[in-house]
Amino acid sequence: MFKRRACVLLLSLCSAAAGAADAPYRPAFHPGEHKGPPAGRMNDVLVLGSPHLSALPDSFQPAMLEPLLSRLQAWQPTAIAVENVSGLQCDFMRRSPTRYADSVSTYCVDTAPAQAATGLDVPQANAEMERMLATWPKDATPAQRRRLAAVALAAGERGSAIVQWLRLPSSERRAADSLTPELVAFLDARVLHKDEVNLVAAELAARLGLERLWSVDDHTADTETPKELQKAYAKAIRGAWDNPASKARRAASAPFDDNVAQPGGVLALYRHENSPQTAQNVYDSDFGAALVEPSPEGFGRNYVGYWETRNLRMVANIRDVLGQHPGTRMLAIVGSSHKWYYEAYLDQMHDVRLVDVEPVLR
Repeated sequence: MFKRRACVLLLSLCSAAAGAADAPYRPAFHPGEHKGPPAGRMNDVLVLGSPHLSALPDSFQPAMLEPLLSRLQAWQPTAIAVENVSGLQCDFMRRSPTRYADSVSTYCVDTAPAQAATGLDVPQANAEMERMLATWPKDATPAQRRRLAAVALAAGERGSAIVQWLRLPSSERRAADSLTPELVAFLDARVLHKDEVNLVAAELAARLGLERLWSVDDHTADTETPKELQKAYAKAIRGAWDNPASKARRAASAPFDDNVAQPGGVLALYRHENSPQTAQNVYDSDFGAALVEPSPEGFGRNYVGYWETRNLRMVANIRDVLGQHPGTRMLAIVGSSHKWYYEAYLDQMHDVRLVDVEPVLR
């Protein structure tokens, strides 16, 4: 009897040990549980998931954004981060055309006309922009704003150039102080472009008296799929996306997309894009589906790895800004599929406090 009990005890211990070995490891330290408090104010971050306005129907008009803009303005951000690639990152990618040629042509503005006008290449223009802003007067003259807009264009920071353009009286939006007629035409056209950076972020920055936007997008994880695999890759990812969750997601979004031109339609669309239920729908229809895509090449996991890397680097860019300017009240505007990753990663930061966007949009 004793031997039998001993054997049972030994087996149970072995089973417990095996179970413990099979259990997933969980780290003991969770940065998000250690929020200071820091010396001074916390960094407050409000993440606004945005539809890409360029995809909205022709019935959309910029004036329809006013209910959204007034609510964001009432929150009083002191900095605004946008889904633009910085001029410095574009300069880096231009030096590796084998990998990044497509990314540069898609996401980077041509800085050559502004370089010719200012005599500054991208690194020089970024340094000059930082120097100017460090000593920027409270009541800048139109000449100073025109010069800063030209320098920002040379730096590859078109969002900040548009902020300066909007802060000028319409009578002062003219070629002078390094702004050539070509650059003026670019700014005039860009201000009207159907894009959340221009119509939401830059407009809001100008209303709040801010001098710039922060470009935090990141495309350094972009890698071109080998030509011989491109069709198979596209087929695998499209196949992963063809799932019941995608159909449900489209059905849930359709009423908001269809009614965008109705009174309050744009605000209703933003409320939908930022609802917690949308977060789960995005994952189930897109990244969660790609994660279990069964191709032997692992195409789905390639895609998810790129997506997570991009979001981590975008959040690192935001963290860099907050580290340089403690106590910032930041509005981060980004495509709505990024929002949930932004919040999850930012919540790990010791002196970052997330702000719920739903009450702001009410």
